[in-house]
Amino acid sequence: MTHDTPSLTLAEIAARLGAGLQGDGERLVRGLATLRDAGPDQVAFLANRAYLKDLPGTRAAAVLLHPDHAETCPTACLTLDNPYLGYAELSRLFDPLAGREDAGIHPAAVVADDARLGEGVAIGPQAVIESGVELGDGVVVGPGCVVGADTRIGEGSRLHANVTVYHGVVVGARVILHSGCVIGADGFGFAHDGAGWHKIAQLGGVVLGDDVEVGSCSSIDRGALGDTVIGEDVKIDSQVQIAHNVQIGAHSALAGCVGIAGSTRVGRHCMLGGGVGLSGHLTICDGVQITGMSLVTNSIHEPGVYSSGTGAMENAQWRRNAVRFKQLDDIARRLHRLEKAGRGG
Repeated sequence: MTHDTPSLTLAEIAARLGAGLQGDGERLVRGLATLRDAGPDQVAFLANRAYLKDLPGTRAAAVLLHPDHAETCPTACLTLDNPYLGYAELSRLFDPLAGREDAGIHPAAVVADDARLGEGVAIGPQAVIESGVELGDGVVVGPGCVVGADTRIGEGSRLHANVTVYHGVVVGARVILHSGCVIGADGFGFAHDGAGWHKIAQLGGVVLGDDVEVGSCSSIDRGALGDTVIGEDVKIDSQVQIAHNVQIGAHSALAGCVGIAGSTRVGRHCMLGGGVGLSGHLTICDGVQITGMSLVTNSIHEPGVYSSGTGAMENAQWRRNAVRFKQLDDIARRLHRLEKAGRGG
């Protein structure tokens, strides 16, 4: 069902954000846009000084910004010390999906007789809810989703179209799972007998904490014995692979194409840039930031910023450096001999 775009007065927005207001509080706005693109019925925001050049010419009804920039604003102002955080809240106020899903079970959905559904649950067409599933109040299950047997999903969570949650998974409150993500598939566990591979049954589960968000086409594998555990407020981008028995601490964030091998533990408040790879059975302490395309093969025990990927350069220069990289061990040995000779040893 299509819903109308919400309309709010500037006074209502200021009250919701806890922002200061300079200008006509009764002015009605219907959306959010950039400084450059906003029209007279939209709110713009300024959270990065690089866009100060766009402020004088904005046509927005109002601008959300830091109080330091209010004097140069040509229109009404909504002032906050952290305008980017205010922008995040403002974006949710104008989200056409937020809190506007019609409750009920679509006739084309399949829901097991013993599934327990909370108040205000919405289940879309072609969704399958298997035996023993518990859906909390206000849960939204989009079209084509599958929720496996004995899985529990907390209140206010949303599964966008074509999400698959396997059996025995625990999903917290207010979790968002985007289309195509798979939660609880088998971990990559096999034993080799010298001639071929023998599957190891994956007997654990997956636990997602409250306020987790998982991007499209990401996979979180179930544990081999214990559970794979994703802490509260963890944000996972699209096309991320998290292997069996991984644990990720609360408030961490993983950008696209991160891959984490089995049984690695990532601490709280960590940030992994795009394409980062973590080897298995590592420990990454709290407060670690790893920059994009880095490969981590050893545990990290001190907070800070870590990198291993090299930036792009002209191919000819890269080829020369690649040759020199292969020579580093020999160069180090020769340098050691020269230093030893220089010391008279």
